[in-house]
Amino acid sequence: MSWRPGLGNDELVSYGIVNYNKLQRSELRTWCKLHKVNYNYIIMIEIQNLTKVYGGETVLDISLLKINKGDGFGLVGNNGAGKTTLFRLILDLIRANSGTVLSNGKDVKTSNEWKYYTGSYLDQRFLIDFLTPEEYFEFLNGIYGLSKGDLEKFYLDFAGFFNDEILGKKKYIRDFSQGNRQKVGIAAALMAKPEVLILDEPFNGLDPSTQIRLKNLLNKLKSDKEITILVSSHDLKHVTEVCDRIAVLEKGAIIHDIKTSQGTLKELEGYFSVS
Repeated sequence: MSWRPGLGNDELVSYGIVNYNKLQRSELRTWCKLHKVNYNYIIMIEIQNLTKVYGGETVLDISLLKINKGDGFGLVGNNGAGKTTLFRLILDLIRANSGTVLSNGKDVKTSNEWKYYTGSYLDQRFLIDFLTPEEYFEFLNGIYGLSKGDLEKFYLDFAGFFNDEILGKKKYIRDFSQGNRQKVGIAAALMAKPEVLILDEPFNGLDPSTQIRLKNLLNKLKSDKEITILVSSHDLKHVTEVCDRIAVLEKGAIIHDIKTSQGTLKELEGYFSVS
């Protein structure tokens, strides 16, 4: 059986799928099998001729980037390379000077559909820090239209990740350590079981045990092939352990796009080494 890689929305429409992002995952898998299309090669995020300029300086310039459904995509680069800018453009938090970001075939500037299947945590401004963690999670539970049982299962699923350091402490989020605030934000991004997860420097501030727990969590999500993960990190080892594809961003441009292998870490260390 031969698979056709990288199918986008227009090509799926040509197969008779008018709005494939409305399909249930099981239905889409069945359709893909029938038409010999690899479910994991359907394009989830596509960037076309995307630029962002601040003060006359181009900080991001990406002509084409495609991220397939189910990919674990890592983004690395030095400070100021454009990693956070790219994620903020994908989430429509800032406007590009030119170009387009498509999520599941829809322009994020003109469609709200992507918001219902995307979870993200970029920094602590995403938190409502005058709430306790329980109040914050209960608020999100209502926003997502989840049940009390869903919230209880969420607490159970993340008990190991929280490590008895988050719930029941009778403290506002703002009064927790940076690492524990990071835990709250990451867990909140996963609360509604998103199809796309975007995390900017998620390992920052986490203690070694929690870093390992987070890597295990991301790898489990990735192995299920039901979620597309975009992660940026300054820690090359972490990103090679959780991503099967890594892009190197320099001065706003992607200069390397690497499929992760046994030698990827050494290759990245060689690129970032200084004489």
